[in-house]
Amino acid sequence: MGRHHHRPPKKNKKQLHLCCCLVYQLYCDSSLDMETLYTHGVWMAESLQQRTRSFENIWLVITHLGDPKAAFLLVFPFTYFISKRVGILVLWVAAISEWLNLVFKWMLFGERPFWWIGEHNVSAKVEQFSASCETGPGSPSGHAMVTAAVWWVVMSALARVLYAKTSSVLITAVPFLLYAALLLAVGLSRIFVLAHFPHQVVAGTITGLILGVVLGQTAPDGRPLLFFFRISFGLLLSAVLINVALQKMGINVLWSITLASKWCSRPEWIRLDTTPFSSLTRDCGALLGLGLAQRLRPGGWSLPLAPRALSLAISSMGLYHVHRLPLPVRPPMLFYCLFYVKFVLVPLLVMVLVPGVIQLFSNKRKKD
Repeated sequence: MGRHHHRPPKKNKKQLHLCCCLVYQLYCDSSLDMETLYTHGVWMAESLQQRTRSFENIWLVITHLGDPKAAFLLVFPFTYFISKRVGILVLWVAAISEWLNLVFKWMLFGERPFWWIGEHNVSAKVEQFSASCETGPGSPSGHAMVTAAVWWVVMSALARVLYAKTSSVLITAVPFLLYAALLLAVGLSRIFVLAHFPHQVVAGTITGLILGVVLGQTAPDGRPLLFFFRISFGLLLSAVLINVALQKMGINVLWSITLASKWCSRPEWIRLDTTPFSSLTRDCGALLGLGLAQRLRPGGWSLPLAPRALSLAISSMGLYHVHRLPLPVRPPMLFYCLFYVKFVLVPLLVMVLVPGVIQLFSNKRKKD
């Protein structure tokens, strides 16, 4: 696998800055009638629930597949054992895009339908689900934003392979059609479960698409460990500083958690792993883990098809158990530290530990 030692072009940074400014101006424009957007969004959610009630389980599956953590636990290992570069890009883009989503949410103060309905005493025949009770602000949709960014990397890579093999524009267009269908399905699922208003889904999708195009051009493979260390703790520290600055300005950064706890139908649906700081520790932990994995095994393990398939299966089972590992929720700081460590382990498990063990047993078997 080739290594890239150069830094991303400055042009990409300018495009990313323009993207951030565009979304910020869209939501902070006082001429927008937000109450009207929220009201029509509730009507759409009500209509969607009533018309597609029989597809409830499908919507819930789709919304879970669109969860940002699915990019780390499902998409990353699957793509890594097909193409190491694409897998690394998936993890990189997922972490950066979710971190930016967190910053946008802190600054844009978006409501969520399930609590906005209660706060404004809106009469609507809607139902909440366990996926409804997200505790962070609603703008823009994290599911839509991370899904759009990550799957652009995957589908564009697939399209390039198809074009190289077939030279057919029609066949090459198939991944992008699937991409559009996936974004539509994830967006509708978030509206269905009352987690987001339609305009939040649209904003997340557009922003995620731009991030996927910009960040997906350069994979951070071959970077020194110090680069990932700085990125991980730099993003962690900057998010904490933004949080502190907002509090100094008199802004209650916990306002969304208060409303979510107040209006969620079931208290057990409010979980610490859905809070903004959980997303932050997941992203920063995964980035440090990516650096450690590349330091421990530069270039990764070179395995034939069958051992790669076995590595994928074992990695998936391992990540499932890592994800299901219960963590103490008191005190919260201990939870966040352990959550950080949990996602440091994700790249190490996929890129180093499991394929290394498979390689060891394969070599031993050949010698025998």
